[in-house]
Amino acid sequence: MIHRRTLLAMLMSCAAPAWATRSISTEGETFVGDITLADTPLQLNGVGLRAVAWLKGYAAGLYLPRKATTTAQVLAQSGPKRLQLRMLLEVDAEEFVKAFHKGVSRNVGAVEAERLAERMARFDVQVRGLGKLQKRDLIDLDFLPGKGLLMSRNGAPRGDPVAGEDLYAALLLCFLGDRPVDKELKAGLLGGPVA
Repeated sequence: MIHRRTLLAMLMSCAAPAWATRSISTEGETFVGDITLADTPLQLNGVGLRAVAWLKGYAAGLYLPRKATTTAQVLAQSGPKRLQLRMLLEVDAEEFVKAFHKGVSRNVGAVEAERLAERMARFDVQVRGLGKLQKRDLIDLDFLPGKGLLMSRNGAPRGDPVAGEDLYAALLLCFLGDRPVDKELKAGLLGGPVA
């Protein structure tokens, strides 16, 4: 017969640690609650869905060092960050280049956009190099302090990091700015319910 304390200890060892963040699933895609990036633990802040009418393009998850419920809180956090996109349909990478430029022009001033132009062009080359994104492709857009924006496809880095925390902030503003690509996606990434 198992002693009560032994049974309790066994059950507690199977439970998730108190600091663990829960995983979130949407459209058959599961975003794990906790990851490590650049030796820093990050937690899933929120998940959203990019959709137009009935067409669902991708699910996205935002990983941060600490929970945030506003864009200002997200941008104020130092350290690594990850925006993860999980493709729900096939799409040409050029569509992401167009959306990136449109999002930046809608959410940063003209002077800031001009300052970012050369680095945005370098990132465009990397994105175009993806060709066609397939359903179930996983795209990680990471900010690595001291290095910059690093894109990976299905776990494989695509090119060298593009320098600048300001560039990563501009990328995040495409999703979280005053004029985001999708308001429901923004709400989800900031910890609201998934649409």
